[in-house]
Amino acid sequence: MVSSSTASAQVREETSKLPPLPEIHVEIPRTPVRTGTSDTLSTLTENVSPATLVPERSFRGPHSRNPSAGAHSTTSAKKITNGRSRAPSEATLAPPATSACVSTHRFKGASSYTLESNQSDDALKPDPGSEKDFAVLNNKFAFAPGHLNKMLNPKSLSAFIALGGLSGLEIGLRTDLDVGLSMEETELSGSVSLQEVTKQYRKLRGVDVSGLPRPVEVRHVDLTDSGASGSGSHSKDAFYDRKRVFSPNTLPPKKPISFLSLMWQAYYKENVLILLTVAAVISLALGLYETFGVDHGPGAPPSVDWIEGCAICISIFVVVMVGAVNDYQKERAFVKLNAKKEARDVKVVRSGKSFTLSVYDILVGDVLHMEPGDLIPADGIFISGHNVKCDESSATGESDQMKKTGGEQVLRLLERGHSDSKDLDPFIISGSKVLEGVGTYLVTSVGVNSSYGKILMAMRQEMEPTPLQVKLDGLAKAIAKLATVASFLLLLVLLFRLVATFPGSPLTPTEKASKFMDILIVSVTIIVVAVPEGLPLAITLSLAFATTQMVKMNNLVRILKSCETMGNATTVCSDKTGTLTQNKMTVVTGTILGDSFDDKNPGAADNRSSKFAERLNSEQKRLLIESIAINSTAFEGDGGEFGFVGSKTETALLGFAKNALGMDSLSQERTRAEVVQMLPFDSSRKCMGAVHKLPNSTYRLLVKGASEILLGYSSTIALATGIVPLDHLQAKQIEKTIESYAEQSLRTIGIIYRDFPQWPPRGAENPDDLSQVADLGSLLESMTFLGVVGIQDPIRPGVPEAVAKCKHAGVIVRMVTGDNVVTAKAIAIDCGIYTDGIVMEGPEFRQLSDEDMDGILPRLQVLARSSPEDKRVLVTRLRKLGNIVAVTGDGTNDGPALKAADIGFSMGIAGTEVAKEASAIILMDDNFASILTALMWGRSVNDAVQKFLQFQITVNITAMIVAFISAVEDPNMRSVLTAVQLLWINLFMDSLAALSLSTDFPTEEILDRPPTPRSASIISLTMWKMIVGQAIFQVTATFLLHFGGPKFLPYPENEMRSIIFNMFVWLQIFNQYNNRRLDNKLNIFVNIHRNYYFIVLNVVMVGCQVVIVFYGSTAFGIVALSGPQWGISIVVAVLCMPWGVCVRLFPDAWFAVGAEIFGAPFVAVYRPTRRVMGRVWGWIKGKVGRKAKGGGNGGLMIGDSTSDDGESYVGNGKSAVQTVRGGEDIEKREL
Repeated sequence: MVSSSTASAQVREETSKLPPLPEIHVEIPRTPVRTGTSDTLSTLTENVSPATLVPERSFRGPHSRNPSAGAHSTTSAKKITNGRSRAPSEATLAPPATSACVSTHRFKGASSYTLESNQSDDALKPDPGSEKDFAVLNNKFAFAPGHLNKMLNPKSLSAFIALGGLSGLEIGLRTDLDVGLSMEETELSGSVSLQEVTKQYRKLRGVDVSGLPRPVEVRHVDLTDSGASGSGSHSKDAFYDRKRVFSPNTLPPKKPISFLSLMWQAYYKENVLILLTVAAVISLALGLYETFGVDHGPGAPPSVDWIEGCAICISIFVVVMVGAVNDYQKERAFVKLNAKKEARDVKVVRSGKSFTLSVYDILVGDVLHMEPGDLIPADGIFISGHNVKCDESSATGESDQMKKTGGEQVLRLLERGHSDSKDLDPFIISGSKVLEGVGTYLVTSVGVNSSYGKILMAMRQEMEPTPLQVKLDGLAKAIAKLATVASFLLLLVLLFRLVATFPGSPLTPTEKASKFMDILIVSVTIIVVAVPEGLPLAITLSLAFATTQMVKMNNLVRILKSCETMGNATTVCSDKTGTLTQNKMTVVTGTILGDSFDDKNPGAADNRSSKFAERLNSEQKRLLIESIAINSTAFEGDGGEFGFVGSKTETALLGFAKNALGMDSLSQERTRAEVVQMLPFDSSRKCMGAVHKLPNSTYRLLVKGASEILLGYSSTIALATGIVPLDHLQAKQIEKTIESYAEQSLRTIGIIYRDFPQWPPRGAENPDDLSQVADLGSLLESMTFLGVVGIQDPIRPGVPEAVAKCKHAGVIVRMVTGDNVVTAKAIAIDCGIYTDGIVMEGPEFRQLSDEDMDGILPRLQVLARSSPEDKRVLVTRLRKLGNIVAVTGDGTNDGPALKAADIGFSMGIAGTEVAKEASAIILMDDNFASILTALMWGRSVNDAVQKFLQFQITVNITAMIVAFISAVEDPNMRSVLTAVQLLWINLFMDSLAALSLSTDFPTEEILDRPPTPRSASIISLTMWKMIVGQAIFQVTATFLLHFGGPKFLPYPENEMRSIIFNMFVWLQIFNQYNNRRLDNKLNIFVNIHRNYYFIVLNVVMVGCQVVIVFYGSTAFGIVALSGPQWGISIVVAVLCMPWGVCVRLFPDAWFAVGAEIFGAPFVAVYRPTRRVMGRVWGWIKGKVGRKAKGGGNGGLMIGDSTSDDGESYVGNGKSAVQTVRGGEDIEKREL
């Protein structure tokens, strides 16, 4: 055995051999070290700022550690220091004798503790690279962020002890474990030293500190720009020093990619643009040479061919700019989405009162409440509570549930030599989830200093492509392959023609090279125009617009793909409470102690709850009040005398106890009772419990929950005359009462209790904690039935109408609730959910085989008395039957069901943080009608993309045909649309049109059609009809003017080309109106007055085209047009709108027959061409060192992305676009 002094000497000797820390100035603390053995804790607070002292209050939380806590006098140094009077046993607590040895013991498991000697300097020694976390300018606290991090990275009991344990943290952080931070705190004066806190802590525990080494303390290093202490410049800034030293609970924004970098990315990922740039530069060089390097004859005008090359370069620059702006907007939208989805409220104690604060407002030193379902927002040390267990798998990788023990209880266990790691965990890890239990903890690290903050900083997420983006990327690649074939054929044809003219040609070599470059530029430009780069922009814009509008309508989209998936939902599984109902619960009737009351019936004046309460004696009232107040996790809020915060069922019961039974302040009721154990809500048994010690030293178990289930646990009943055995007739009468309440759409809650001579009862101990009971279920027998109450929760206004609209849209609505079958059926009828389908209870449902379940599910409308597991099974089976399922959930146990669904909706008000994390969309008002809003916007997103796709493919087909045929036919091998003109059309349709067609608000008409199946093609038959019809009109109009114009219009060739270009652009402007509809209805102007984006962008398009025609003649190769010429351009173009009416009136069935006949030759040519081009591109990419597998962009696309099995998905279902790995081809099967 090594003595304490010997161990200390060894530590000092080993420490002296260590090299000094780099660039860290270690100074003696300004506060002198006191050596007297009679020092008290009051020495630590001589310099404490009066602003941090908490005024005297008489508050105690529902689960306070010390019943006597509450009053805090500003004149008592001891109470000022620690915020409460300590029990005598605490003052004599000493570390275990074995802790004097310098040793290391590591427990098993991923989250094992580093249990080193609390007398070792290493416990708080900075790790290499973290020295700056220990250095803070003008630190008013005993600790720097680095000291606090040593407790949790990894979990270290030695660091916890070295910091003074829970009491040391309380003193050093200048907070109070009972009343929290003072709301009046601003800039602090004075300071507390680390050495004093730990020294006084050890003296308090009776440990000889004379031979202990001084803890590592790195202070007063100038690392910030803050002013000097006491300057008064921040005297009005709340928690100024606390935020300065420990940082707020926010992460610094991710360093954005510079705009120049985005431009470079938008450029280099497009091989076609690079090729076009090379060709344009060569053309520019040749043009400049022809203009300035060749001697032109007298009077001969110099060539201006260089202008086209220059214009192409400028056009490429504009295209790249648009792409960069698109990426920039996408990054901004993702940042905003992350900020919204991470925002939430937490329960905190400040100045002795409970509040709900934004998670961003949490500070080091705060005292936070924990409940099942909470997502831990900051690191800390557990203070006290009941049976708290956490899931730390996402934070530490530990898969087991981690039971938490209070910080002071851990020290007591260590004093006894306890070494079981399961009982020595006071550490609360940010990012973990509370699975069960309630309690409070002291926040020690927030923001970038917290465990989860460090993980998030190292794992900044990038925006992932949505399934629709993946699907459209494949379609765009298929179109690009076709365009490449057309471009290659055009290049071959024109090249052969050019070479054929060389023999005997008077052209100089420079002029021949210039003509070749003209041919190459036109050929490459066809690819640029044909590839629909605007598709990702259309998706991004439509999703950004939809999610922004959905937030205004109480839908917070956490996962982007859920927005588009919701548009195809076929079934919704909805909770009842708070979603279909208002969640404004009130106790309106009840049968208690053999008596009853009814506040629902206005005529029953003598049977009101107030009259009922008058008939109870004081003992009966006390029993009822304790059953409600003690067995509850709700607490008094700051909203007035009768304001309660928590579960709506519990607040309804508390309101009844307050108003009818005359309950005192909730905190006083809980202070009066000696609570021994809290038993959280058990979803399988539908009940929760609490145990308190009675004055006669017996223990009473109070249970409340589902009335018919609790009735089954009872063997006696409490009546006004006393407790009697519960016979069959009485049980039947109570069952009839419960059924009667349920038929009135009331939620029934039963109350039972049982007394025990000792706690925990013999044989029911928890092996992990012998002072607690293992399981509530083992005690639910021989209970005494106290009574049942009926709670009214009115149906939300608009819910029946929303359910009816969902049914009209082809979406089946099912109710999944924990209420009994009678109540559930009654409310389902009121909501319009239940018609002639099947109503089933959870216990019966879970006994079904898969075959029986599949037969019942199509007609199942109500699932009552269901557990979260029943909900998960229901969702899973529905999806296997081909449904796209949306489900709502608010509890921690709903997480698996929310994850299993295609779209998970969590409740923004009543939902736990775990449920919100598992969900895709948060209903901020907990209202079912908001699900209908999500459905409409989901369909609107898909419609917006399809509208743009219909518009885009029309232009692609037209431009390719016009450019190809006119270039082949022209003697000079020039296309009627030049490269610059084609690039302007490409920019025009890719950007402005994408924005204008992506911003339509959804209308009620969007619900007139059924959901789109998973396997449906993204381009419907009606869309193909419009695409082909408009392409025929545009090609015909263009060729009539090009080939026939000179015969009936007296204009020279350059003017005719200008008219054709102007008409072609106006065709696209007017065709936008045709594409505002995807069906065969004729009103293309519906709600156009609401879409200000569409109107403004059309004005911009018209303005740009007018400017180009009048002032862009040189760059675009056109001349200014006269009035009649403008008239010809616009009149011909506007005819596409009446032509669109004719196309819509053409029957789809006739078009299908024609498509089958004329499409067969196309498919026969396309498929082998596609395979050949795939192999060619694969060979080219292999030659330039790119991978031929894994979704490379092939030089054509801007984001190929496929699933692991080689197929693209939309809404988790197979799309009509499939990736063929063999040559990175994509085949549009239903093209």
